[in-house]
Amino acid sequence: MNSTVRSLFLGIIKIHILHHATQEPVFGLWLIEELRRHGYDISPGTLYPIFHSLEKDGLLKSYEEVVNGKVRKYYRATAKGRSTLKDAKVKVQELLNEMINDTTIKNS
Repeated sequence: MNSTVRSLFLGIIKIHILHHATQEPVFGLWLIEELRRHGYDISPGTLYPIFHSLEKDGLLKSYEEVVNGKVRKYYRATAKGRSTLKDAKVKVQELLNEMINDTTIKNS
């Protein structure tokens, strides 16, 4: 995968993360499996820096809980994260509508 395609997919993955983190707290392994269901093969080495950058930007907030004797780090969307996701949904919908109605794509 070239760097441009990777960059595009990382943007989509960030939207996925925000989407799920607005619904419930998420953690790494669950999100890796969820993204895999959508065709993204993402490693912990890619996912955790994304979590950290979203948290640094104030879009996610993390906390830890002990689960089966192990510490698990959860991420939840902040108010800023929910607002950012709302804005992203508008932009994604606009693009999707434009792409669906683009006859050059349908005929290629």
